[in-house]
Amino acid sequence: MCSDMRGIKKITMAGLSLLIMGSVAGCGASSAETAAEIVEHTLNVSNSQQKTDYTVKKQYPSIFVDQVGYKTTSDKSVVFCAKRLPEEYEIRDVNSGETVYTGQIIKSVYNEEDDRYCAIGRFNDFDVEGDYYIYADYIGESYSFSIADDVYDESFMDACRKYYLNRCGIAIAQHGACHTAEAHLQESRDTALDVTGGWHMDEKADRDALIGSRIIENLLFAYEINSDVFGDEEGISESGNDIPDILDEVKYGADWLLKMQDERTGGVYAAALTEGATEFFSAPVVVSSVSMDSTINFAASMARFGYLYQKYDSEYATKVLRAADRAWECFLNNQKALDNSACFKAAAQLYRATGNAKYHKVLESFFAVDDFSESFNQDDNILLGAVTYLSTSQAVSKEQCDILIKLLMQKSEAIAKRAAESSFMVSASTEEGLDDFLSDMRCLTITNHIIYNHEYTTIIENHLHYLRGMNPNGINYVTDNTENTYLDEGKAGIMNDPQNTALMIFMMSVLPL
Repeated sequence: MCSDMRGIKKITMAGLSLLIMGSVAGCGASSAETAAEIVEHTLNVSNSQQKTDYTVKKQYPSIFVDQVGYKTTSDKSVVFCAKRLPEEYEIRDVNSGETVYTGQIIKSVYNEEDDRYCAIGRFNDFDVEGDYYIYADYIGESYSFSIADDVYDESFMDACRKYYLNRCGIAIAQHGACHTAEAHLQESRDTALDVTGGWHMDEKADRDALIGSRIIENLLFAYEINSDVFGDEEGISESGNDIPDILDEVKYGADWLLKMQDERTGGVYAAALTEGATEFFSAPVVVSSVSMDSTINFAASMARFGYLYQKYDSEYATKVLRAADRAWECFLNNQKALDNSACFKAAAQLYRATGNAKYHKVLESFFAVDDFSESFNQDDNILLGAVTYLSTSQAVSKEQCDILIKLLMQKSEAIAKRAAESSFMVSASTEEGLDDFLSDMRCLTITNHIIYNHEYTTIIENHLHYLRGMNPNGINYVTDNTENTYLDEGKAGIMNDPQNTALMIFMMSVLPL
């Protein structure tokens, strides 16, 4: 959509004033603009005096679209939800109001939770670039959307660049250099540490080693299976150095994580936390104690990075791999391998990178556990470790690989089945959070890479549409410049959570950009 259209907010106080005055002007835009805003009059009698409260109810469309838009060559869907649904719908041009396409409303299914019927309309064959909205009898109009070849590009680029904008320790356009002074151990204030760098993880500008390790793992995995979509021109400090910017960004995070490793034990401190209620960027920093969760996840992500970075800087990659091994040994000095499933993931990465038999022994101990198949379906660490095992050039068990492939296909088919049965064509609801939603898409993206399936690509695409407005609340959780976004509804945007951002990058990396 053109930038001037994206900024339009159709429900305005000016519109409310016109309603109160009894004069409403209409125009061919979207339902949020033309639908009447209801003014409710409530009479409260107290002490024999009559009071009037005026409450404005916001009107929402019953037609749900990806408010950012659809790619010209991709499958395109819209969801209709109402007790009474027509047989047809129209796509209309935003500027002229002219009907440019007529489609059929299909697959009407009763939704018990909402007490309404939901149906789907498809317009795959309509590929004319432009700005549109959808109209249907009885239920009105949708929010506006675009059709364009590059409609995914901006969201993907913004997500990749989000980590650069969250960098700590250097000056960027959004803020000056922050947290450049020495930090101190929380449990021993006399011990000073240099933990500059890394990414701010929240509104307090804290930095977390466990979260940082998981982010690095997902970004690297996305790069590994879809490297062609990651370029060297994202507009970060390192752009143009002949190394994909996503790897430059990961290295910035890895540099910080290396500082968070205790030189004596190999353990990894849990977090670098700001102290103070305000002025977080200039607040002093304390480092919390070593965490075994942080340590073993550090081992996994650093092993993956060391393996992939050999072609760019073998000396640095070797340094990273040694740090991963030290973290591994620290973990096993304190806990048993089977105590934490992240140990399976770390063992798979270290085995792939080094071929050392000590890591393979740990993998075999996990494979021998009775409930391994159940863990594969429920535990992301097991899934990620298993996929790494499948991708290694080291010696592996063919029988075990066959089992893992079968488990991966079964899990992916179950995800596809849930999506097929959903009114909004997604495998999980986001009402209770995005964890299952995004984890499912990571699994499907992995499977799609191993065994390409157009159906899986379409499902992943539908999940992106869901995040950008094709959901029961009609909220765009990805960007903040369409008609109804997370900001309008007081929600958290997906790119305000660094872990979710990495997972969205993962799922988008398989889409045609």
